[in-house]
This record gives sequence, C-alpha cells and structure tokens, in this order.
Amino acid sequence: MTDDPVLVERHDDGVAVVTLNRPQAMNALSIALRAQLYRVMTALDGDDDVRCVVLTGAGERAFTAGLDLKELGSRPGALGAANAEGADENPVKAIETCRKPVIGAINGVAITGGFEVALACDILIASSNARFADTHARVGVMPGWGLSQKLSRMIGPSRAKELSLSGNFLDAATAERWGLVNRVVEPGELLSVARKLAADIASADAAFIAGYKRLIDDGYALPFGEGMALEHRRSSQANRQVTPESVEARRAAVQARGRAQ
Repeated sequence: MTDDPVLVERHDDGVAVVTLNRPQAMNALSIALRAQLYRVMTALDGDDDVRCVVLTGAGERAFTAGLDLKELGSRPGALGAANAEGADENPVKAIETCRKPVIGAINGVAITGGFEVALACDILIASSNARFADTHARVGVMPGWGLSQKLSRMIGPSRAKELSLSGNFLDAATAERWGLVNRVVEPGELLSVARKLAADIASADAAFIAGYKRLIDDGYALPFGEGMALEHRRSSQANRQVTPESVEARRAAVQARGRAQ
C-alpha cells in the first residue's frame, strides 16, 4: 500500500472515495495527513467530474483516532498549528464547505478530532464495530473544529454532555438510535452501501444538489422562521427558471426510478 497519508479513488459514476491512510497509527491526524486532506477535499470540490464523496479510514480498527498525540507530545507547536488552521487551510472546514455531498463511512473508532472529522460529513453510515468518543476533557484540550456545537444539535445537549464530559465511548447501535448516524451495516458491507448511496446522489443534477445542500446547511444555521424565509427567497428565484417542458421531460425518469425502488 502507498505511503500517502490520504488516498483518492475516482470512479466513472461521479463518486470519489477518500481514505485516511495511516492504519498503523489508527489513521491519526498528523500534520501531514491534515494538510493532505485539506488539499484533497479542496481539489474534489473544484472537480466537475466528482459529484459525491465517500470519506473513510484504512483498515477496520479506526476511521481516525483524532490528532496524533505522539506527534503533539514530541513536536513543539503542533497543537498550536492544529488550532491555527483557519477556513483557508482547515481540513474539517474543507469537508464542511465542499459543495459535493460527503458521506462518512465510519469503519472503526472516531475519537475526539476524528469525531469532529466525522461530524463535518453530510451523512454518516457506520459499521457495526464503529465507536465514537470525545476525550477532549480527558486530554485537557478544548475542541476547535465544532464538536461542542454540532454534537448537541444532533443528539441534544444532555446526551452531548454525557459523551463529552465523561469521555466514554458510544457504540454504533446507540449512535443510530440517538440519530448520530443514518444506519449501521456489517463491516464488509460498509463501503458498498456508502458507494451505492453516493452513486444515487451523483446521478442527480450536480448544480441542483449543490444548491439544495447549501440551502439545508444555511437554513439549519438560522432560527426556524428565518430558515423558512430563506427557503422562500431561494425557491422563488430558482423555480422561476423551471419550465413545464423541463418538468415533463424528467417526469417519466422520476416515475420509473420510483417504481424500481
């Protein structure tokens, strides 16, 4: 296997599979891996041939165990470098702002910074051996990639506090029950399930998918009433461009796909 810390496979159906590739270190987020992940996600965002991304980790033990604590403990300024990563160089922000939907295929543990990488994805599918943990309190480092705000919005503040203040692991089945992941599958099925969903998304109009993703994200960051107003403004503008002929041209394909499902 190549020594590249991040691998990319582009497929003909518009799906790219990105793999965090440090299995010997549980795919820990070294400085080199973070830099490469930022470059990869930025490149995929600008690649018109890619319409959906699957993000996973090498092996079955770890999606990513978070920041490389061995590196942090031996390299002066390593933690400061991680905290200083802004919107222009932060790999988590690059995942969040990618216009292509990103499916996280969580193949093992996602711990602390690795948990934050998972939460940056649009959709999470977990293998049955996946586990999540926030050990910021145990390590004595405050989260800087969004975990303290995102997790409570996904599973509620009480459950988020239970996880973050205790540092305990959350198993895949409970993560699904709490709404953290969309579904749980057997380890051998994880990539195929994630790629199938990615191909379904990639088969729709890319510009429309990018706009719809942005509408969901932008609206979710607002109070409900403001989100509804945002939807009204954007839909009014966009739907003025839709003609009866274009709807009719797509109707048969939509109906055929629905019957097939």
